[in-house]
Amino acid sequence: MKKNILLVLLFCSSVLLLSAQAQDSIHVDLNRAIEIALSETPTMRIADRNVQIKQIYKKEQIAALFPDVSIAANYNRTLLKQTMSMDMGGQTMNIKVGRDNTYSAGANLSLPLIAPALWSNLKLSAMDIELAQESARSSKLELVNQVKQAYYMYLLAKQSYDVLQKSYATMEASNQLVTNSYSQGLVSEFEKLRSDVALQNQRPAVTSAAKAMRLAAMRLKVLLGMNMDEPVIFDGELVDYEQGVLNATMPDEKDMQLAYNSALRQLDLGIQQLEQSKKLMIGSTCPMLALAGSFQYSGMGDDGQQFTNYPYSYVALSLQVPIISWVATSYKLKQADLNLANMKDQRLDVERNLRIGVQSYLNDMQQAIEDIAADRETMIQAQKAYEIAQKQYEVGMNTWLDLNNAELTLTSTQLTYCQAIFNYLTAKSNLDATMGVER
Repeated sequence: MKKNILLVLLFCSSVLLLSAQAQDSIHVDLNRAIEIALSETPTMRIADRNVQIKQIYKKEQIAALFPDVSIAANYNRTLLKQTMSMDMGGQTMNIKVGRDNTYSAGANLSLPLIAPALWSNLKLSAMDIELAQESARSSKLELVNQVKQAYYMYLLAKQSYDVLQKSYATMEASNQLVTNSYSQGLVSEFEKLRSDVALQNQRPAVTSAAKAMRLAAMRLKVLLGMNMDEPVIFDGELVDYEQGVLNATMPDEKDMQLAYNSALRQLDLGIQQLEQSKKLMIGSTCPMLALAGSFQYSGMGDDGQQFTNYPYSYVALSLQVPIISWVATSYKLKQADLNLANMKDQRLDVERNLRIGVQSYLNDMQQAIEDIAADRETMIQAQKAYEIAQKQYEVGMNTWLDLNNAELTLTSTQLTYCQAIFNYLTAKSNLDATMGVER
């Protein structure tokens, strides 16, 4: 009774799965998945905005080198005029100074001619843009690697589910054969019970594989910025990559350069920024020459009287020479030197760890290629062994246990074969991300 109920549930699940697939209108392969992730993931949009922020900030720094023109206007109403006392021939005379109304308007101009600090700051802003762009590139490389890993994981889960499902169908057919033989008195009850138990033990593995495939698909949708309930069919099989893996040429470790590694490039830019910051500190202690100019127009007068107007203008050069600031700057330079030494040591440590990682990925790839070639041959042999065991069991030349062992061996070799392809693809993806290979 339980067996019949389980068969009905499996049949209904298959029908629902086929019905859902029939409604799917989006087919996504690996390249399409990467394109969707790069365009829809918030991480990439944030990285692009950070680059734009740095570019706008650089324009702000350039604007500091342009002439600064301002217009000012002022109006004063005198409530109580100031009284001055003067001694005129032995007599004191009190005089009220000022007018009831005073106004002024004019334009002011300032232009830096020699400004080392501003020039150094402008170069520092340009480096900020490069660092933001490299950070965006790092986010892109990491995202592409994550999408590849998730896609390969989905293909592995899908392939494992297919293998276990076929294995379950095969064991079910074998179980039916044992049941028929038992009803004819050709096998013992113990052998029938053993076949029933083996079939029941296989069901949890199929269920777990189905759950793993659904979770892998959900994780992939999250990386692509899709809704969980969005109908998507992820195309491809792990076996599609077999020939590409077997025909791949392993690169020489000596040729593996880390010039395009994003982490090292960001550290290099950070070192350049520290060196430029030292120039900025030195520039802040250098003389600064600026051009200044002004044109003023003012007037004053009492109520009921004609206003008297006075134009005024000038052009001047302003020179500022810091003197005492060198004391504080010398300590800042020492701090910058220490920070620079720390960053160089940090870069050296990161480079060493990256080279270890590159060697590990190369070893994994080489091992995977050897495993794929061996597992493929083993899988073919296991398939032949199972077919022979099945025919021998049908004619009574071996026991059900021999048939079951052959079937389990075939399933194990198929899963191992898929795992070997997955291991190569994931190691290759990690190697590409480390070497800074885009796509």
